[in-house]
Amino acid sequence: MGSTAIPTELGTKPIGALIRQYAVPGIIAMTASSLYNMVDSVYIGHIPDVGSLSIAGLAITFPLMNISTAFGTLVGVGAATMISVLLGQKNYKVAGKVLSNEVTLNILTGLVFTVMTLLWMDPILRFFGASDATLPFARDYMTVIALGNIITHLYFGLNSVVRSSGNPKLAMKLTLFTVVSNAILDPVFIYVLDMGIQGAALATVLCQFMSLCYTLWYFLDPERFLHLPRSPKMFRVDWKIAKDSLAIGLGPFLMNLASCIVVLFINQQLVKWGGDLAIGAYGIVNRLVFLFVMIVMGFNQGMQPIAGYNFGARQYARVRDVYVKTALWATLVTTLGWVVFVFLPQTAVNIFTNDPVLMEKASRGLQKMNVVFPIVGFQMVTTNLFQCLGMVRKSILLSLSRQLLFLLPCIYLLPALLESENGVWYSFPISDIVSALLTGIFAAGLLRKLGRLKDGDDPSILGSQI
Repeated sequence: MGSTAIPTELGTKPIGALIRQYAVPGIIAMTASSLYNMVDSVYIGHIPDVGSLSIAGLAITFPLMNISTAFGTLVGVGAATMISVLLGQKNYKVAGKVLSNEVTLNILTGLVFTVMTLLWMDPILRFFGASDATLPFARDYMTVIALGNIITHLYFGLNSVVRSSGNPKLAMKLTLFTVVSNAILDPVFIYVLDMGIQGAALATVLCQFMSLCYTLWYFLDPERFLHLPRSPKMFRVDWKIAKDSLAIGLGPFLMNLASCIVVLFINQQLVKWGGDLAIGAYGIVNRLVFLFVMIVMGFNQGMQPIAGYNFGARQYARVRDVYVKTALWATLVTTLGWVVFVFLPQTAVNIFTNDPVLMEKASRGLQKMNVVFPIVGFQMVTTNLFQCLGMVRKSILLSLSRQLLFLLPCIYLLPALLESENGVWYSFPISDIVSALLTGIFAAGLLRKLGRLKDGDDPSILGSQI
């Protein structure tokens, strides 16, 4: 693929067609990625005799995995966003430098996370809510994941760049390959080789490694307009680019870090008021909600290169158009999720477990947690738009408001007030309502300011944070 592959269609093709072209592969990829996580949970939940405790042990690792994801998004999201804008500006040389920087920074952050996790594994997992019964399962899973953390960071980070550089179908195919191969290897490692929960983790890392190898080969082709240099230069860090990239990725980084803090409190409160199985129930609920959240993220991924490119090209009407259309579709997705969660909870939960106590806890939690789930789609798309346009401060505020400003106090106060684990579940809809109001105010302000810009205007005339 030569220079003819530069995605100028992002600035000319009808927005509806572009959303279908870019979002559908993203949706397929993100849905597959969600199923990828669900497959582990389904197989783990049906391990003979210890399935329920294994699910709880897996849930204990969520905060630690969120920290890993936070460092991955700090590097990957910033790089993908910068590359989209730079392509819109036709600045291909700097886009290539951003790509090289991402590889090095992902290796460095992944290495730091691996070392820190392995050194203090047990104390960390205890802090996140592990009991004597669940600690062995959480440790077995997380040790393998930590050892493969550099692979995970590079895989997800470079996959985002593949999509942002105008090849969403390849990004989708790589994700689908990872999911299918994981679904095949999981039962082999878990049951045939009798590796239990460690087998699930090993299958995950191995499948990501295979996809990463192809992705690196793809970006090492000098004939591509965006490629890595085949020399030690690819590992040199341009600190000016790194600073700008990390600044853009700071919003999703803090969001994932906040998610870690919130899950920590969730686990602690659930084990206090409902025991180990309450944590297992949250693990199941989280996987189900994650499926619909990932579909919305697929729409966000489709919006990201379109919004970033057109903002860089100063075509503001197209930026507004892609935002409105994406927000509408995302809201429809979360409304569908609400129907499943509220009216078919036991059917959904039954996929993961046949333990009657765990099933009952998860079903009730799924209903209570998601009574206002339709508004979540709009919130996610709006936060992503600020991120796409490089408006770091507003993206960070919206990212943190729901989890730290609103959700965290509820998780701490409501269980004590209601004297049951129901307080944890009800914390989610309360924080969703309040943060949706704040998000709406920010969205209205942005659309109003974009409306004052004519195509071709310098956005700085409205201030650095429009």
